[in-house]
Amino acid sequence: LEGFLCVIDDSASAASSMEVTDRIASLEQRVQMQEDEIQLLKSALADVVRRLNISEEQQAMLSRKGPTKGTTQTLGHLICWKVLVSRSRYLFQLCILSQLQHSVLLFLDEGYVKMYLKGRPITMYMPRDLVDTYCLEAKADLPPKKLKLDWVYGYRGRDCRSNLYLLPTGETVYFIASAVVLYNVDEQLQRHYTGHTDDIKCLTVHPDKITIATGQVAGTSSDGKQLAPHVRVWDSVSLNTLHILGTGFFDRALVCLSFSKSNGGSWLCVVDDSNDHILSVWDWQREERLAEVKCSNESVFAADFHPTDANIIVTCGKSHLYFWSLEKGSLVKKQGLFEKQEKPKFVLCVTFSENGDAITGDSSGNILVWGKGKIIKGLAIQGAHEASVFALCMLRNGTLVSGGKDRKLISWDENYQKIQTVPELYGPIRTVAEGRGETVLIGTTKNYVLQGSLDGDLFDCQGHTDELWGLTVHPLKHQFLTCGHDKHVCLWDSASHQPIWTKTLEDAAQSAGFHPSGATVAIGTQMGRWLVLDTESKDLVTVHTDGNEQLSVMRFSPDGNFLAIGSHDNYIYIYAVAENGKKYSRVGKCSGHSSFITHLDWSVDSQYLVSNSGDYEILYWIPSVCKQVVSVETTRDIEWATFTCILGFHVFGLWPDGSDGTDINAVCSSNAKKLLVTGDDFGKVHLFSFPCSQSRAPSHIYGGHSSYVTNVNFLNDDSQLISTGGKDMSVICFTLNKLSADIFINIVYHQTNCLCLFIQQDQMSMNNRKRRNNSNPMRQDSEEVAMRHIGHQ
Repeated sequence: LEGFLCVIDDSASAASSMEVTDRIASLEQRVQMQEDEIQLLKSALADVVRRLNISEEQQAMLSRKGPTKGTTQTLGHLICWKVLVSRSRYLFQLCILSQLQHSVLLFLDEGYVKMYLKGRPITMYMPRDLVDTYCLEAKADLPPKKLKLDWVYGYRGRDCRSNLYLLPTGETVYFIASAVVLYNVDEQLQRHYTGHTDDIKCLTVHPDKITIATGQVAGTSSDGKQLAPHVRVWDSVSLNTLHILGTGFFDRALVCLSFSKSNGGSWLCVVDDSNDHILSVWDWQREERLAEVKCSNESVFAADFHPTDANIIVTCGKSHLYFWSLEKGSLVKKQGLFEKQEKPKFVLCVTFSENGDAITGDSSGNILVWGKGKIIKGLAIQGAHEASVFALCMLRNGTLVSGGKDRKLISWDENYQKIQTVPELYGPIRTVAEGRGETVLIGTTKNYVLQGSLDGDLFDCQGHTDELWGLTVHPLKHQFLTCGHDKHVCLWDSASHQPIWTKTLEDAAQSAGFHPSGATVAIGTQMGRWLVLDTESKDLVTVHTDGNEQLSVMRFSPDGNFLAIGSHDNYIYIYAVAENGKKYSRVGKCSGHSSFITHLDWSVDSQYLVSNSGDYEILYWIPSVCKQVVSVETTRDIEWATFTCILGFHVFGLWPDGSDGTDINAVCSSNAKKLLVTGDDFGKVHLFSFPCSQSRAPSHIYGGHSSYVTNVNFLNDDSQLISTGGKDMSVICFTLNKLSADIFINIVYHQTNCLCLFIQQDQMSMNNRKRRNNSNPMRQDSEEVAMRHIGHQ
């Protein structure tokens, strides 16, 4: 075993520059670790011998009784164990340690616990004052507070279509990650439907303007179970799920959804993302599939029912435009004939005129009008856009609005003559929807949502467009900053939920950290460069380069005199900081980790630094001299200013059973040191009590993300928690303050009345609506309705 247990520690070698006492302490620590591991292996070996003896006894009994069905299996286990022990001592040792995937052992005499991740021992020393009272088996309590989903930043426009609508409540509905957002722009309020478990890819609204259907991709749960793609039909007022369709039928993901129009919305057509892109029609209220057919082996971008005939469905995509007829439970295809028109590579969108003609936009920039499967002569707008036509929307007044890759929004009259062109500054236009009055809603491929008239756009919200990792909160204000691989840096105001400023960098951003004064913020990139920005003006203060690999963590000391930078080149770079975060001079680099740096924390007095690495090391440093500290008696009682390291005595209870060490991406303690939050690989945010020093501590679990959660952080007063998603590019804000019942009653009451008034009095002015509000027959029941909605929430 000695060869297997030997751990090479360069920091304790004769060539090391450490003091003699430090080297002796390091050697003692190594010896103690080896002794602990030997004892552990002896115990495991004894258990194996015991099992072998039992197997041999069972085999002897079975041989006396004669062969049975179970003999072969028992004998097989016996042979496996003997071969493992006799032929390969090394494999045997690996087998023993593999059982310690997440075992936690207590060594009370020495005052430490040892946890195993992927068979690797991680020793964590407890403070001296806990040695006599600590109990590993004590049951940890759930956190005293809960989180409530308050705001979701972002919109998925880069690869989704027709996913933006206005509801009668005045709310704009769209999705990002696994959350559907219902955003009331006037009142600056959001509600959320969170029934989905993974990325939402499509959305449609029922003709009643209340019922909504959304479709998601296939996924995997935290326990390894496959999550099937499916459609969820839900109520936009109560946010209750009404029906779940297609579990076990659809493949990969759902890409298109549409309710029928002419039969009261009784049917729902769905296209999945299988190789054949199956088109199916459902009686969604009965959850029955009426028909299905292979649509195309190429991409399908849109599917919609004809407005006056529920038996006709139009689909379009790569190299096709099909008109489907539902006849006796079968879907019959009729291909659109382009005749003298050059057939485009992609037909990207479809809508309908008031008389039922289909209108399509294609990759050649053309808008074509179709009647009964043929192009209507004289109604082809060649070169309507300079590039692909991504979106079409027919307004109530008969105006057609088109949006394209050329970033232009163009309106056309009923004779398809151009009325107006509006250039768009926030990316190619992905979808266009009708707003209130003369306004339109616009979603762009840069994940912006805009609302305004055709004369000028009003910015509503924005999001990141590539993988998102960087997050830091302002030390004094209700502000936070995000940055990602899209090279965008955005400073957000958490009260208004709007960006204060944005800036585009030359390199993809990976990490960020505010100076304690809040005057500056440091941004680390993927290329080894890092820069400092002035928080007020967003002006560049300084630029430095350390190595050529990504900088995973930027952390200022509490006194603001040092900046520690953790890099993927295994080093921690230390800079002295002066002039309120405006001046930087390099002190040196901390060398000792054998893998990339993942997390850093400073001590309260700014004298010490603790670091985690990709191979689950915990190392301690004196950053002012870039020296490693190996004395346990020095490090065990250090008071830490923050707890963002994923490994340590105060946080080890957050690791779930069976974790491989990479499942937890981010950790953060509240400023009051009462709560601990984590972001994991399964799109979940976990809330624990702090300290989290009991094995397998319980937690509250929250969804919303659909990708791995890359970062979590509390605002400076612990009133809110911010989390960022990696591939889903979303930023989610949770609040720790519960919404009072009275406020919620008012919100639901307003939305209920607004809904009823919209349906019954759509043509009335706002003044008439207010004047008639008191005579609304639903007013007397609004309190009861509101209380039911509170229960649903």
